[in-house]
Amino acid sequence: MVRCTSCSLVWLEDPPPPNEMWKHYGVDYDRAIAGGGEDPEHWTGKRDVVLRYKSGGAILDLGCSSGGFLDSIKGPAWKLCGIEMSEEVAQKARAKCDADVFVGDILDAPFAPESFDAITCFHVFEHLYQPQEVLAKVSKWLKPGGIFYAIMPNIDSAGARIFKSYWYALELPRHLFHFSPKSLSSVGKSVGLDTESITTDREVFIEPSSRYIFDEILAKAGIHRAPMSKAKRPGVPFRIVRKAFRMTVLPLLNGMASFAGDGESIHAVFRKEPKNTQEASIGLGVRR
Repeated sequence: MVRCTSCSLVWLEDPPPPNEMWKHYGVDYDRAIAGGGEDPEHWTGKRDVVLRYKSGGAILDLGCSSGGFLDSIKGPAWKLCGIEMSEEVAQKARAKCDADVFVGDILDAPFAPESFDAITCFHVFEHLYQPQEVLAKVSKWLKPGGIFYAIMPNIDSAGARIFKSYWYALELPRHLFHFSPKSLSSVGKSVGLDTESITTDREVFIEPSSRYIFDEILAKAGIHRAPMSKAKRPGVPFRIVRKAFRMTVLPLLNGMASFAGDGESIHAVFRKEPKNTQEASIGLGVRR
């Protein structure tokens, strides 16, 4: 991985070519992503952030998967759109929330300029080969005053500093670019998006990151365990011990991590300012 010394952006120097990246995903990955998105509570906080800025309009979810987020916000006030790489998964999104879902690369989507009041992107931006070009598309698609809300890992977080190359959220080689609040704000500014809010949330990934270390130690001893994506459900005694650990020790470790740096996930909201700020102040009443 290579880091830009001026903006702190980190990227994978020699990633797999696009036509070979599929080898690093597969059914286990798809099952894990789809499973997490099926829980309505998973989307509550994200929906509330959008509603804090917009009460309705046209919304586009980049990497909408089976439509979990769009389903959480659907209603008469919203026109729902999405972009998804898999036709099979896109069909599930259409069936779930009657969204207009384009199947294919984000840069190939045919949406007209200034079509959307809000665009969302949850843990997708770091997977893109051309994030700046995609963000320029986002800026083009947004209406004046529209918002872009994105969540992604924070490469300058405490977890990344503590675990280094064993940090679970690196997810190499699927994650091609690794952002910090500083680098993400810089990329947004380069395409005409103003930073409305950038915060970080604590999620150190202590358990999976520690497992990477432990598995490597075992491998050196000739013991090879199934990867996490294929591991069998643990027995009851182990689950009881894990539950106790998560309720007692883990919160303490997460709290201690705060001394090492910011949170592990970036929550960023950008706004597309009107071209003529004087007209914006007249039309909106308040100059943001």
